Amino acid sequence: MTADLIEGSTCHKQQDMIQNMEELSNDEFVKFFQNLDAVMFDCDGNNIMKNAQDLVIKLRAYGKKVFFVTNNSTKTREEFLSKFNSFGFDVTIEEIISSSYLSALYLKERNFTKKVYVVGMAGITKELKSMGIESLEIGPDPIVDDGNLWLSSAEMHNLTLDTDVGAVIVGFDQFFCYKKLFKAASYLSNKDVYFIATNTDEQFPAERKGFVIPGTGSIVNAVKTAADRDPIVIGKPVPVMFDFIQRSYKVEPNRALMIGDRFVPHLL
Repeated sequence: MTADLIEGSTCHKQQDMIQNMEELSNDEFVKFFQNLDAVMFDCDGNNIMKNAQDLVIKLRAYGKKVFFVTNNSTKTREEFLSKFNSFGFDVTIEEIISSSYLSALYLKERNFTKKVYVVGMAGITKELKSMGIESLEIGPDPIVDDGNLWLSSAEMHNLTLDTDVGAVIVGFDQFFCYKKLFKAASYLSNKDVYFIATNTDEQFPAERKGFVIPGTGSIVNAVKTAADRDPIVIGKPVPVMFDFIQRSYKVEPNRALMIGDRFVPHLL
């Protein structure tokens, strides 16, 4: 089951329908609930709300479709499934919609046969491999500090690009560095190379006051600036993820509820 992830997107923001749920009367809430076909849960964090597992069971008992959506590209759907099971959730892999999975699916649907340069982690490369798509090696790509500027070093001048790379996917990469930025922008100088961003989240929640944890968006914007190109964004709040659910599972946006920890990234 696949769906075109970009063209023909019909999801849109339902800003005119925004309302505080606590202000609904019992009758209004019953009507609201009866008009729901699906509930989508953001699952980017690790904190589980009390009775969340029971809620999912009850939603299914009432005939509601349930989905777990995440911009986290560091894991595969199989790994998310194991995580949910460890928390006591009864979930199927089809109910998990991740940015790493949809990034790989985007290329598969276009009969992509080349290699992918990934600025990211194993969640992306494993999803690519599961769809028969080859990617270059990920992980640390350090610059050796010999006291000289790397741009004038022998390593830089002897560096070659893989001519079979046809796409660059940018996700969260804890090993992001200048050399990776150099390579990504260089590959993207070819306008025929796909530029895909798993998401553009600016920051991750910081538990320690006074600290800022840069999100994937900071890396994406660095590559975007260097390459002078806009990426195809897969994750929330861009409609691609919601459109996939709509097309694949026949869910209309005005009959779906999105539950998340922040307002803007989870607008339909």
